[in-house]
Amino acid sequence: MGFLEIIFIAISLALDAFVVSISNGILIDKIKIKYAFKFGMFFGFFQFIMPIIGYYLVNLFGKSLLKFDYLIAFFLLNIIGIKMIVESLKNQEKENIYDKKHILSFKNLTVLGIATSIDSLAVGVSFSFVETKLLISSLIIGIVAFIFSFIGVILGKKIGNRLSKNSEIIGGVILIVIALKILIQHF
Repeated sequence: MGFLEIIFIAISLALDAFVVSISNGILIDKIKIKYAFKFGMFFGFFQFIMPIIGYYLVNLFGKSLLKFDYLIAFFLLNIIGIKMIVESLKNQEKENIYDKKHILSFKNLTVLGIATSIDSLAVGVSFSFVETKLLISSLIIGIVAFIFSFIGVILGKKIGNRLSKNSEIIGGVILIVIALKILIQHF
């Protein structure tokens, strides 16, 4: 997998963290750079570590799947992309309510970090079926998530909910396009 594809995957995966950062940025009374940095560190760390975990889970449980590597990567990326789109459409119908007191707590940021990086775990699984440099790819994913989360908290306070409505849909579409590219390249 090439550098440009990794960047697109990283951006797609970071959009969940970006949306969550925006929504939390809206709720923080006074934005400080350290708050944005804290969100970026948590989300960036989990986005970095989850692909590595996913990659090694596959390596522990079986290499015989390599005959169908392109199909597995295709289906995983499609599932993630479709899931992002469906969740985005569901979330537009209801409004999430956060307790302002706990937004910056270790527990809250850990739960949000894990929740927004589950897709990265699945991408790590797909990395084991396509040629990619795991550590560099994971690092790029983590850095992009850090940047998006950092910016998301700051933008949340400035622009509110307007931007967050469609960013998960865009991320899902990008993952589906990359999945189609993998399938087409195989044939």
